[in-house]
Amino acid sequence: MLFFNRTLPLIVAFAFGMLGIVIYYIPHSGAQSVEREMALWVRIVFAFSYLLGLYSLLNLHWQRIRQHAAGWGYSLVAIASFSLMMLFVIYNDGKGPFAAQAEAGGYKWLFDNVHVACASTMFSILAFFIASAAYRTFRARTPEAALLLVAAVIVMLGRVPIGREISEFFPVATDWLLNVPNLAAKRGILLGVSLGAIATSLRIIFGIERSYLGGGDE
Repeated sequence: MLFFNRTLPLIVAFAFGMLGIVIYYIPHSGAQSVEREMALWVRIVFAFSYLLGLYSLLNLHWQRIRQHAAGWGYSLVAIASFSLMMLFVIYNDGKGPFAAQAEAGGYKWLFDNVHVACASTMFSILAFFIASAAYRTFRARTPEAALLLVAAVIVMLGRVPIGREISEFFPVATDWLLNVPNLAAKRGILLGVSLGAIATSLRIIFGIERSYLGGGDE
């Protein structure tokens, strides 16, 4: 049992990890065919992982409802909303779930008039919350904070029409800030993230990182 729970996943991760690295650098039609086949299997595995995630999500909300845990009403709304959307997807204006979704069906109506509206509302609230938090906490206590505050004010004025009306300096300064220091910092961050992803991938391939097996790294 230990072999199937611990050893076999490590063997599979090592074999397919090394295979994916090797065939990427082989400019041959056979290697490219294997790469396409692996990409297809990855999509299939993703589909099953979505089903597993869906089961986990619904089970979590169901347990909250059954135990009347704090906020169980939201869990009830989540399950009811999911069930309603699934009913419209399966019905599909009488065409069934395997046909293309109807352009004017109930699923599209709910998505456009409920989901999109709620998402827009949430993002609007989040934007005002971020602006309020920045106003309350952003103080120029150090030279670095003062520099960041000045740069933020210039960028904000350069992105709105009133900034151009005040002075042509703001749009020009905004473009320079975004394309020179900001882009340089962004590239440094992306490089660090990429190196971290490579290091984590190698740790998984060689069996050093085993947390995905459950039970920690031991």
